[in-house]
This record gives sequence, C-alpha cells and structure tokens, in this order.
Amino acid sequence: MLRLAIVVVVLLFTYGCTSTDPYTGEQKASNTAAGAGIGAVTGAVIGAATSSKKDREKAILTGAAAGAAVGGGIGYYMDRQEAKLREELQGTGVQVRREGNTINLVMPGNITFDSSSYNIRSQFYPVLNSLVKVLAEFNKTSIVISGHTDSTGSMELNQTLSEQRADSVGNYLIQKQVARGRVHTVGYGFRYPLASNNSVEGRQQNRRVELKLEPLE
Repeated sequence: MLRLAIVVVVLLFTYGCTSTDPYTGEQKASNTAAGAGIGAVTGAVIGAATSSKKDREKAILTGAAAGAAVGGGIGYYMDRQEAKLREELQGTGVQVRREGNTINLVMPGNITFDSSSYNIRSQFYPVLNSLVKVLAEFNKTSIVISGHTDSTGSMELNQTLSEQRADSVGNYLIQKQVARGRVHTVGYGFRYPLASNNSVEGRQQNRRVELKLEPLE
C-alpha cells in the first residue's frame, strides 16, 4: 500500500512535468519528474526513520510528498531556465545541452574569439547580452566558465589564453550585474578538444568557451 502511494505521488509529478522537445516536437518527461522521484524516495526514507511505529505510515507518505515537491522544484526551475535559454539563443550557434540538473552551453570559436585573442568579438556581445537576460531572471544558479583553445602554440601559451578567455566572459557578465559570487572561471588550454586539431574547422570548434549552470544548493 505504501509503495503504491509513493508511486502515485511520483506519477502525479511526472504527468505534470512533461515538456516538448523543441527539435522533434515529442512529449517527454522533464528532469523535474526525475527530481521528484528521487525526492519522494528520500523523503519516504527520512519519514520512516524519524517516526514512531504508530505514525510511520503517515510519516512515510508525508515525507514522500514533501520530498517530491522539493526534488521536483529544482528540476522545474532548471527546466524553465533551459527553455528560456533555448528561446533566447536560438540561431546564435550556441549549443544548449542538459545533463540532469546541469545546463551546459557550448559557445564555438566562430562567434567568441579570434585565433590567439581573448578580446570578445563584436558579434559575441549580443549572444552574451541574451545570456545575461536569462541569468538575471534565473539567479539561483552558479556559473562555471571554462576557456578552451586549439593546439596551435605551446602548452603554456594556450593555458594562459584559455584562462584569459574565460576571464573575459566572466568579467563581462559581472559588468552586466551578474553577481560576482555566482561566477567562476577556469582555463583548460587544449586538453579537452571537441574535434581534431589537424583541420581549420576542427581548430575553430576547439577554440571555444563553455558555461556550466547548476542550481545553488
């Protein structure tokens, strides 16, 4: 009976937390549902562990419902942020990828920086301004900015350049009133290529900036 009740709680969240894939048009369960499921199980366990035998059934059900609400709430928040990012960044060349409650933005070299430069290209500013708009609306996420280069030049040069590129983006976001405490920057040089550095196209893909958005706990 208790198991059935917990399943019902999760199914209710799942039913209310479907989304439409913007590319296929298919309905799918969002990450809100996954968060609700995890939260429900966690809440049920806590309810069982902290209640007397007499009140255990009620405590498990209450814990499951509360856990589902909390877990689903984080997923719902990130679902909305993802949808807004896709809307604002559509057609810019920025890739929006979702992994659980983490949103990854991949900003390719053809819109970010020229080769061997950490000065933001003029066509990159509208993209960043669209990003700032979303970050202002969804201010309960941390932002990790990572800079990446191609393999042209020495390891030391590229490590410094990747850090400078990440800092350039981070400083611009801060100038646009994104809270400094939310912004973290790191450079990886050419350690994590997306494509082969043996072609012009591959090097351009590797010359990029990535942003990782995660909920603030």
